[in-house]
Amino acid sequence: MIEGVSQTGLFRRLVPRSGAVIPFTIDGEPTEAREGDLLLTAILLHRPALRRFEFGNADRAGFCLMAACQDCWVSLADGRRMRACTTPIEPGMAVVIDGVAHD
Repeated sequence: MIEGVSQTGLFRRLVPRSGAVIPFTIDGEPTEAREGDLLLTAILLHRPALRRFEFGNADRAGFCLMAACQDCWVSLADGRRMRACTTPIEPGMAVVIDGVAHD
């Protein structure tokens, strides 16, 4: 977890979003997003970080947020890796951040 940041999400919705509720999990914990949310938004509404840094003991939350920097790749429980800033959330996605996917 990012030092000094609570377990709440890094992002906050400024305007309520209509659309269907989309259930998904983060490390086996059920959560939800809204239809039309990108995976990056869905995760960062609930978590202070998107993923772990591969080369150190740091958390990452994306960098450019527009698919240019490669910093937002996340893994799903089914083995797929996705760019969170350009991937729409889908029902049942199982995001794995801390290496744990509880089914």
